[in-house]
Amino acid sequence: MGANLEKQETPASAGDKSVLLRMEGICKSFPGVKALDNVSLTVRAGTVHALMGENGAGKSTLMKCLFGVYNKDSGHIYLEGQEVNFKTSKEALENGVAMVHQELNQALKRNVMDNMWLGRFPKISKWCPLTSESKMYEATKKVFEELEVNVDPKTVMSRMPVSQRQMVEIAKAVSFNSKVIVFDEPTSSLTEEEVEHLFRIINMLRSRGCGIIYISHKMEEILRISDDVTIMRDGQWVATRPAKELSMNEIIKLMVGRELTNRYPEKDNVPGETLLEVKGMSAAYSVLDDVSFVAKKGEVLGIAGLDGSGRTELLENIFGVATRKSGEIYLHGKKVANRNPRESLANKFALLTEERRATGIFGIRDIQANTTISSLKRYMNGPLLSDAKMSKATEWGINAMRTKTPSQRTQIRSLSGGNQQKVILARWLLTEPEVLLLDEPTRGIDVGAKYEIYQLILDLAKQGKTVIMVSSEMPELLGVCDRILVMSGGKLAGEVDAKTTTQEEIMTLAAKYV
Repeated sequence: MGANLEKQETPASAGDKSVLLRMEGICKSFPGVKALDNVSLTVRAGTVHALMGENGAGKSTLMKCLFGVYNKDSGHIYLEGQEVNFKTSKEALENGVAMVHQELNQALKRNVMDNMWLGRFPKISKWCPLTSESKMYEATKKVFEELEVNVDPKTVMSRMPVSQRQMVEIAKAVSFNSKVIVFDEPTSSLTEEEVEHLFRIINMLRSRGCGIIYISHKMEEILRISDDVTIMRDGQWVATRPAKELSMNEIIKLMVGRELTNRYPEKDNVPGETLLEVKGMSAAYSVLDDVSFVAKKGEVLGIAGLDGSGRTELLENIFGVATRKSGEIYLHGKKVANRNPRESLANKFALLTEERRATGIFGIRDIQANTTISSLKRYMNGPLLSDAKMSKATEWGINAMRTKTPSQRTQIRSLSGGNQQKVILARWLLTEPEVLLLDEPTRGIDVGAKYEIYQLILDLAKQGKTVIMVSSEMPELLGVCDRILVMSGGKLAGEVDAKTTTQEEIMTLAAKYV
């Protein structure tokens, strides 16, 4: 903690009857790292309490200690004045504490209502222990209608976009009639319209007297939805202040311990001649329909659009992850097939996927394996892999991305979501791509680390690479990109200049074919 920062007292005292949850002196260590060091948090009934900090600050760890995912090493947790120490998440749920995790952990082969009532299936009757499908369907419909969630309870989870799966997870948390609900990066995969929907749900819960703990890196959201804000750094509590007393710059200074005057680096890349051309791209099994565009050498090309507009599908078809119905790809004027990821890698393409947990990381492998796996041929010593070469490359990735990890041998699943993202980004940079496809590259990443990733993207562009970037955050697209393609209903609705366009123009195009 910076010595120049004065610790701020929490706005709710221990004796306040409005206090719903109190966590005092929580400590938690993992091998090689002290994740939480004497952290305290007080949440009042009927309020939204934001929890902020850089990646690895300990926010999610603190909440997992509350929710029974981790056992705290020391400290006390009080719920409505009674000390609690949940050993499992099931115990936490049964006692009125629910959590919507940043990384969705759902049974994707099962339908929505199975996921909603997993572990508590309604029975046909007290005499018949069999599950009642009709009761489960009606209960799911009732929750969805209350929350205005437009999802068929019988839809298989894997067939839905991430944003709809996120809303199902939120509805599940609400269905427990919880007193305290933790939202860990709930809007990281939601469109602006869906964010507004989520805020309506949160305001409804607040009016019922629930205590909401809201973890997010999006400061505009924090200042808009929160009553109180607690800021953490390096596993320690820094400050708790009323949200109305904080500005964006003050939050950043408390989070990173320094001033961050600009949210986006200066755009000094100069796009040159056409490097990539895509003609008539259509997908066999998704909405993508007849998309054509060019991308220039040294250009950062943004892709905007509502959820389900075909943004992700466009990148997946270019990289050969999805089955292409038709379309041609030209690199330096030469046709390339990109029929599968192996071929795409050979053609100097790289793809950072939207869902790091499902399609990005190898959770049980260490940082070194996750960093080097896409470029193993570079680390051969005769017929064998050279551990020294792999270690050197991994060290470069850790330093370049400023990844917080105890060592290269740490399992990647033990890192925070943002640090996992940094490892994956380093993996693809080591393949030295000419075309880098980024799907939500800063999802779940703090403001300081975002700036570093933006700078990396612009540095790649200055080296003559082409970067194509999908983002749900329009300010991000406007701040980093040179041009922006706008997708709508699987089609290319238009192209705008990032310097002269507005968010209103982009949203108008995004709704063109909806």
